[in-house]
Parts: sequence; structure tokens; C-alpha cells
Amino acid sequence: MKSRAKFKVTSITEFEGGNRSVNLTPVSGGEENKAFWKYTPSGRLELGLSADCKVAFKPGQVYFLDFTPEAEE
Repeated sequence: MKSRAKFKVTSITEFEGGNRSVNLTPVSGGEENKAFWKYTPSGRLELGLSADCKVAFKPGQVYFLDFTPEAEE
């Protein structure tokens, strides 16, 4: 079974050398989030990114995250 959720960038911390820490929290509103939010009423995602990562995360930006098992059982 797969699940889709929206996560919003809440903060970005920059470290010496260009590494970053990006914090995201689930978006609770909206019809497309009802199924995910019903079973996961809270959460937080933190990504540690090296200076080589070129993804341009911005505070307030929203991303879809798809959770799909590696292999269906």
C-alpha cells in the first residue's frame, strides 16, 4: 500500500562548509491529505544535506512525499 503526503519546509539551518539541515512538517489541510492525516496526526522530517546537494529547498515551500514499500508482500 502506498501513501502520499504533503510536507512543508519549516526551517533550514546552514552549517560551515555548506552542509544544510532541512526540517519539514506534514500539511494537515486539504482533501488530498485526509487519508494520510487520519493515521498520522503529527510528524517531522529532517534531512541532512551535503554541500553537493543542489536541491533548492525554501522555507514555506510544500513538497509531495510518496511512501511506497520497496516490495509488495
